[in-house]
Amino acid sequence: MSIAKLGLALAGLVLSASVALAQQAGFKPAIVYDLGGKFDKSFNEGVFSGAEQLKKEFSIEYRDFEPQTDAQREQALRRFARDGYSPIVAVGFSQATALEKVAKEFPSLKFAIIDAKVDAPNVQSILFQEHEGSFLVGLLAALASKTDKVGFVGGMDIPLIRKFACGYVQGVKHTGKGTEVFQNMTGTTGAAWNDPVKGAELARSQIDRGADVIYHAAGGTGIGVLRAAADAGKLGIGVDSNQNGLHPGKVLTSMLKRVDVATYNTFKEARDNTWKPGIQVLGLNEDGVGWALDEHNEALITPEMKAAAEKAAAEIKAGTIKVHDYMSDSKCPV
Repeated sequence: MSIAKLGLALAGLVLSASVALAQQAGFKPAIVYDLGGKFDKSFNEGVFSGAEQLKKEFSIEYRDFEPQTDAQREQALRRFARDGYSPIVAVGFSQATALEKVAKEFPSLKFAIIDAKVDAPNVQSILFQEHEGSFLVGLLAALASKTDKVGFVGGMDIPLIRKFACGYVQGVKHTGKGTEVFQNMTGTTGAAWNDPVKGAELARSQIDRGADVIYHAAGGTGIGVLRAAADAGKLGIGVDSNQNGLHPGKVLTSMLKRVDVATYNTFKEARDNTWKPGIQVLGLNEDGVGWALDEHNEALITPEMKAAAEKAAAEIKAGTIKVHDYMSDSKCPV
């Protein structure tokens, strides 16, 4: 290679390195989880998994914090911001008020929030069409039920969780089997996300009434729901993360809410300088929600059930089936 060509090659390497450094300048990702703990096997853990995937692929470190009280959310967000972390992902609707304050105080930093809208020029709001995924697992629950009685256990009694419940009931009723649906919420405070004992009690009460498939949307509380269903020889349905493997052969499926993908994308976009503020809504069409089929539950899903779920998903994507959104209208039609 001539000296001139070598010089050009070296210049190209320097330029590439400079671009890479520029892209990553100011990139210090952080996460403030929702109540319930990072390893809740559900919502928070999905966010953690997305961050871990990015860490593995790009050797990028990140910081995270598990608040134990409501007050710690704002404290953690502000502490990360003061230390120059960006983007900072706030997990859960309960962080909206705190994030509004902190994002305004640090306009040069990037923030994201999952499950809430924060209208600010430096905030990315990530929402999901949970009712669409819940419709599909509701359909599967009704088709799997031998008693024509199924259950739903929610965490904190808020419109978002009612959105899961409403979609689930619509899916159950879509089968036309006349299946009855029992519903319980765990509580009205943040503690409702981390009470597996109460979750188990609610599940057992529904089983005593005849339910043989129970879907939870309750974070860490849902671990108790799935355990109680498995212990009773019934079927549970997981949520957010794929929980099929918690009790193989006893979890019919899991409603996937791809917070892992959302977290990964938010961090990667910030790293690549393609990050944008605003609202993102992720449903079936965006692969933001779905249902899990793997080696742990494949024996429970018949070809007819799979075909019915795939047909319903296609019709929801096409708009032929319109799943009611409880967050837009609190009158669930079924």
